[in-house]
Amino acid sequence: MTDKLKIRQPLSSIPTLFLNLGLVLALGLVLSGCISTARGTGDLGLIIERADGAIQIIETTSRTKLYEIDGLGDLSHASAVFSRDSRYAFIFGRDGGLTKVDLLTGKIVKRVIQGGNSIGGAISQDGSLVAVSNYKPGGVKVFDSATLNLVADIPATYGNGERSKTVGLVDAPGQKFIFTLYDASEIWIADLSDRNIPVITKFKNIGKLPYDGLLTPDGRTYIAGLFGEDGLAMIDLWHPEGGVQRILNGYGRGEKPLPVYKMPHLEGWAAAGDLMFLPAVGRHEVLIVDRASWKEVGRIPVHGQPVFVVARPDGRQVWVNFAHPLNNVVQVIDVPSRRIVKSFNPGPAVLHIEFSPRGEQAWVSVRDRDMVQVYDTRTLSVVTTLKARKPSGIFLSARAHRLGL
Repeated sequence: MTDKLKIRQPLSSIPTLFLNLGLVLALGLVLSGCISTARGTGDLGLIIERADGAIQIIETTSRTKLYEIDGLGDLSHASAVFSRDSRYAFIFGRDGGLTKVDLLTGKIVKRVIQGGNSIGGAISQDGSLVAVSNYKPGGVKVFDSATLNLVADIPATYGNGERSKTVGLVDAPGQKFIFTLYDASEIWIADLSDRNIPVITKFKNIGKLPYDGLLTPDGRTYIAGLFGEDGLAMIDLWHPEGGVQRILNGYGRGEKPLPVYKMPHLEGWAAAGDLMFLPAVGRHEVLIVDRASWKEVGRIPVHGQPVFVVARPDGRQVWVNFAHPLNNVVQVIDVPSRRIVKSFNPGPAVLHIEFSPRGEQAWVSVRDRDMVQVYDTRTLSVVTTLKARKPSGIFLSARAHRLGL
C-alpha cells in the first residue's frame, strides 16, 4: 500500500498563486512575441528602385517584401555590399552618396555624400572598411564601416595632374582594394593592412579604355575589360611581380563591331567549374574561356549583346540578359552541352539577375514592367512576382561571404 502525501493550499494564498501564474503567462507571451519577430539575416537582400531613390528589403525564404526605404538619392547606377554579419547594407549612389542601411529594422543608419559621381564600391576582407569608386572627383575614398568616417582619400592622379575616372573596384585578400583608371589605362592595388598608411602599387599601359574589372571567385586573379580594343588585362595576385598579362587578344578580329548600347558588367562574369563564360563587347556572343590557360575554347551565339552573364551557384546553368534594344529577353545556357535551353521574355528592360545562395531561385528585375520575377531554376518557371518601382539591381546578403562582390 502506497501512502499519498496531500498538500492543502491555504485559501489565503490562492490569489497570490493566480497572480504569479498570470505574471508567468504574460512573460511567456512577451518572450514568444520576441522570438516570433526575431530573425537571422542570411536570406535577406534588397532591390534598388532606381527612379525613386528607394530600396525594398526582401527575404528569399517566402519571397516577400519586408520594408520600403526612401531617401537614398540618385540610384540610377546603384550597387551594394554587405557587412560581414550580413546585417548592414552599404549602398553606393550615382550622386556620390554612401548609405548604411540596417536590414533588420529597415532604417537608414547613416548617409554621407562623399563625392560627385560614384560608380560602385567594395568592403574589405575583414569587413572594417568600405571603399567607394568615383568618376568625380576621380579616385577612391575609404571609410570606416562602423562610423562611415573617412579613413583614406586616394586620388586617381596621372599625367600632368589630371584625375581619372575609377572603375572595377573590388576587394581582394590581404585587406586590399583593386581598381582601374579608365582615362589613364592603369590598374592600382591599394594595400590597407595598415589603414593609416595605404600602400599603392600601380600597373601602367594595360590597354585602351579599361571600363570594368572583376576578381575570380578564388581571389587570385583580377581582370580588366577593355573597351578600346579586343582583349583583356589580367594580373595574377599571387605573383603580381609578373605584371599585367594580355588575354583573349583580338577575339573580334576580322569582324565588324556593332554599336555598343550598354557596357557589360564584369562582376557578373560566370565561373562554372574550369570554365569562364564572358560577355563579348559589342557582339551577340558569350565567350567560353579555359581558366587554366585563359584561352578561348568556344563561343555561344545569343539573343543580343550580353550585359550580365551569371552562373548558378552550382555552375550547371548560366543566365544571360542583354543590352537595349533587345533587353526584354533572358536566356539560360546549359553548361555541359553549351547550349541555350530556355529563352524567357519577362518584359522590356531586364536589368539584373541574382541567384539565391544555393541557386534554387533566380531573381530578375524588369524595370519597365515595375516588377521583379522569381524563377525556379529547376523547372524554369515563374514562382513569384513582386511589385517594384522601376527596379534595377538585386543584391542578396549572401554576397557578404564572397570575395570581389
